[in-house]
Amino acid sequence: MPSTLHAQARAAPVSPWPWPPLLRASVALHVLAVPVLLLRPSLWPWALALGMANHALIVFAGLWPRATWLGPNLLRLPAAAAARSEVALTIDDGPDPELTPAVLDLLDAAGARATFFCIAARAERHPELVREIVRRGHSVQNHSLRHRHTFSLLGPRGYARELRAAQAVLGRVAGRTPEFFRAPAGLRNPFLDPVLHRLGLTLASWTRRGYDTRERDPQRVLARLCRDLAAGDILLLHDGHAARTTDGTPVVLAVLPLLLARLRAQGLTAVTLPQAWRDTPLRQPVPADPTATPESTEPIR
Repeated sequence: MPSTLHAQARAAPVSPWPWPPLLRASVALHVLAVPVLLLRPSLWPWALALGMANHALIVFAGLWPRATWLGPNLLRLPAAAAARSEVALTIDDGPDPELTPAVLDLLDAAGARATFFCIAARAERHPELVREIVRRGHSVQNHSLRHRHTFSLLGPRGYARELRAAQAVLGRVAGRTPEFFRAPAGLRNPFLDPVLHRLGLTLASWTRRGYDTRERDPQRVLARLCRDLAAGDILLLHDGHAARTTDGTPVVLAVLPLLLARLRAQGLTAVTLPQAWRDTPLRQPVPADPTATPESTEPIR
């Protein structure tokens, strides 16, 4: 049965894509440059410098996972969820047949709920594991089809193919179509948000992450996640591509019990992203974070 958020998204017509201010300014800059150079050709060095600075800013926005300059980007939970003392645990890059069941057991023991941003190709290889995630009360969301390293270099058609295919796979395997998307490594370019808009997906980043795919010390990962920990935070861990401690333990399994204990001590409740947004419309402008400066649905082989 589709979730309430997804049902509402399907019922409403897709509105025109709202151009982000940065891209509006970029287009205006390029349009104005033509008549200026026709009238004053000697200004071409200044025009070139401005153009290069503009493109560098756009590239920087795509390389900064928490930037909101290329379109809506969820960095924190909505005010209503924060008022309920809720936080969101988000777990990326699975499902993993070794780690995901252990993560689920730890979450169950603490009575916590999490959002699993799944790679669709992995989900199709382990459909029973995805269904177990949903059965235990967690949420499965879109983390692309194959988590390719060149994701941020795709164009509009590449993004459409990648996201549509992932939506189809995850919707079929999990039994509900995702409403949230997280880009691989958080990297993207200006072509992504129009595709998300058409598919009814909302980009979700994080308040802070522990870098548990490369950091082998669980205490350092925990310290990063718990620095200024507060209601409304979105925290990032991984059940895929997880680093391991010196004794071979996946870092996520060492950190998660400590993190869940910290949440309990602070009176915080871990919920899924759909639960946190149950009273708040998606695809709306998000207040600035005060801490932040397919066409084919064939089986994947």
